[in-house]
Amino acid sequence: MTDRKIHGAALGAAPAAPTAVTPPEDDLSLQVTRRPRPGRWLAVLAAALFAVWLAYTVIVNPNLHWDIVAKYQFDGVILKGLGVTVQLTLVSMALGIVIGVLVAVMQLSDSPVLRLTAGAYTWFFRGTPLLVQLIFWFNLALLFPVISISVPFDGPKLVSWQSNQVITGFVAALLGLSINEGAYMAEIVRAGIQSVDPGQREAGASIGMSNRQILSRIILPQAMRVIIPPFGNQFISMLKTTSLVSVIAGADLMTVSQHLYLANFEVVALLLVASLWYLVLTTLASIGQHAVERRYSPGAAPPLRRRILTDLVPGRDRQEAAA
Repeated sequence: MTDRKIHGAALGAAPAAPTAVTPPEDDLSLQVTRRPRPGRWLAVLAAALFAVWLAYTVIVNPNLHWDIVAKYQFDGVILKGLGVTVQLTLVSMALGIVIGVLVAVMQLSDSPVLRLTAGAYTWFFRGTPLLVQLIFWFNLALLFPVISISVPFDGPKLVSWQSNQVITGFVAALLGLSINEGAYMAEIVRAGIQSVDPGQREAGASIGMSNRQILSRIILPQAMRVIIPPFGNQFISMLKTTSLVSVIAGADLMTVSQHLYLANFEVVALLLVASLWYLVLTTLASIGQHAVERRYSPGAAPPLRRRILTDLVPGRDRQEAAA
């Protein structure tokens, strides 16, 4: 017996593996008992009852005049005002982004004059109410009756216009909304730029890139993850803020709704028409915001970095294809 064991070990026979002992299935099962939470179910029941009661009260209320709501929901005047609201929002946001990026770059500049100018701009337009700014731009003719391009210090005038003809309600709304939005976008863009590691700028400078190339190809693409969420909130807020244009007769959705209910005295019905359209616009904007946020989410980082490196390193696509 001993000789056979020694002979087997000399031939390199592997020792027998120990047999795994599987515990019974009952020993591995985990019995979880949830603690009863009657308070949560009572809160859900109370919220459901309140929602049903509110919907019933709104639907059967005879003072709402749902027939008037249905009549004006797709009325041509309302749709025209809706188009002005969308136009004001898109143009104001586009101008606000351009102004915001320029002011943010000025705030991060090494020049104290540029930093002071950018800081004064954001301080003033964020510190004064938007409604006051809109009324000021609409009444600009009281301060400058004539808008002209001339030689400085009372020199000859080259071109001139009457302010009342140039500063219409739409133009005043566009000036007020875009300049005010630029101050907020400047802070959003500045925060996004500062969230990028300073080593990224140093890496771009080490391969001979200019400041403009570093900003456009390296800094801003990475800062978009921080910029996109507050930008989406600002866009949705702008859709609703355009209703302030009604104080200067900007021909937007709220303005035309006011004109209609001042004529037929259906105040609540026309306000409900405008509210439904605002809900539609903000819902569509929220869907778009979520889609853009997913595009710039952390899961989308590898394609983004790969595109940036492709711009920086010539022939990178061919190298990756060969690999």
